[in-house]
Amino acid sequence: MFEQDALPRGVRLWLWLWLWRRLRLRRLGDGAGPFGGHVRLLLPARLCEPPTGQDAEPGPEQPGAGAREQETRAEEDKGRGGRMAQVVELAYYPVKGCGAAAVREAEMTRAGLAHDRAFMVITPEGVGRTQRRDPGLARVRPEVVRHGADREEALRLTAPGHGRADIPLTRSGPQREVEMLGSPFSGIDQGDEAAEWFSDLLAAPSRLVRVPPGHDRVTDGRTPGTSGYADSCAVHLLSLATLRELNARLGAEGEAPLPIDRFRPNIVVDGWEEEPHAEDRVRRVSIGDAELGYAKLALRCVVTTVEQRAGTRSGPEPLRMLARYRRATGGGVAFGSKFAVLRAGTLAVGDKTEVTDWAESEL
Repeated sequence: MFEQDALPRGVRLWLWLWLWRRLRLRRLGDGAGPFGGHVRLLLPARLCEPPTGQDAEPGPEQPGAGAREQETRAEEDKGRGGRMAQVVELAYYPVKGCGAAAVREAEMTRAGLAHDRAFMVITPEGVGRTQRRDPGLARVRPEVVRHGADREEALRLTAPGHGRADIPLTRSGPQREVEMLGSPFSGIDQGDEAAEWFSDLLAAPSRLVRVPPGHDRVTDGRTPGTSGYADSCAVHLLSLATLRELNARLGAEGEAPLPIDRFRPNIVVDGWEEEPHAEDRVRRVSIGDAELGYAKLALRCVVTTVEQRAGTRSGPEPLRMLARYRRATGGGVAFGSKFAVLRAGTLAVGDKTEVTDWAESEL
């Protein structure tokens, strides 16, 4: 193009600078400059590399950073779906505040597992009793059984030192006003035998009521639903990975591990070991024939400090530890998640969980 020796040194430097600036305007090394494909021979190798990282432009061959992040999350969620958790425990709580009835298989109704929180112990004034004020309720092991020659359903009550009582279920009759956690409801009284049994257990006058027909309660949360006398939503799901994370933290400070019954879940799953509290992010899940929709995080109260076999309070844990790493945005501490029932059906221990929708935790 020119003889280098024929030009003064200053002119040659100016000319090379001019060429460099022209090439830079043509997007360094893209082959579109006046020298075509020979442009790369005039530029340092690092200037010829395609842009990467934040400077990269999205395109069919090279997605942008946001798209790559979404793809990564999608792959992670797909992986979790591939490593489905498995149901390892099922339990319903026939009487609010009393112990669990463990089952291998259960019917999931629109109000939760069949018979869950269908009964409630009340004061003579109709105020519901819970472990918050009556921790001794935890000693009661209720279950719904087939009773007598006619195989009618009955509520079986057992507790250490109080024998057993089979209470025939009263499904109809006069309704009375009751109060649960400050909210008004109705209930059908279950008779004097049940009243005497609980009055003797608690050393305080008590009666037992049942959820009446037409109970039209609507529960709160992202997915509305219904339930019996549960504090809120129909189903409480908790993973063993979540419990192990808590117990590891307690163990690191010399505290004893806690059993899962402290948290009174309906469904316990195992298999999400890589992500404790994965249930925070589950938004829709099928288990057996049933399908659940996420409602909210399970906020914990003083009931978690009650030893569920003895019916006595045992100290500040787990609330003290949870306050360190599980404080919820709206207040309180969260452990597990609550769900509404989208589709009723049968589920059993051993069933796989099929999560069809994940989202970020609300914690």
